Amino acid sequence: MKSRWLLLVSSLLFLFVPFTRSDSSEKEDSKDAVIAEIRAVLSAQQEAWNHGDIDGFMNGYARAETTVFVSGDEVTRGWQTVRDRYLRKYSDRAKMGTLTFSDLEIEPLGPDSAVVLGRWELKRANDNPHGHFTLIFRRTPDGWRIVHDHTSAAAP
Repeated sequence: MKSRWLLLVSSLLFLFVPFTRSDSSEKEDSKDAVIAEIRAVLSAQQEAWNHGDIDGFMNGYARAETTVFVSGDEVTRGWQTVRDRYLRKYSDRAKMGTLTFSDLEIEPLGPDSAVVLGRWELKRANDNPHGHFTLIFRRTPDGWRIVHDHTSAAAP
């Protein structure tokens, strides 16, 4: 009786192990795809910025009133208001400099959300501002978009 029980359990395990691996493999593939898609958004933002294209940079943000940008003691709400802030603060190419994102840590939180930790740096003629950011991405009908951006700058 004991050997039949072991045979039954072994047979069942043998049947289910490939399915478990398949599910796990699919989850990893899905996670890798999400990470690649979010990296592509950030890469497109960096490229747009470095071409002086604030609107192209803003394509990485969700076009929603609920989009939030936090920096220092300032909270900016709404896609248009965030765009206006960027246009005001970076009114010419010299102020924009050359943007680099690095040290990206992208962690999907579920099928439709992810958090990103990273470092930003601007290379400009007279200074090199830099700092870190935490972004919350959501999958929207337009693709992965930033819904919450908390950016800090290192002390000069």
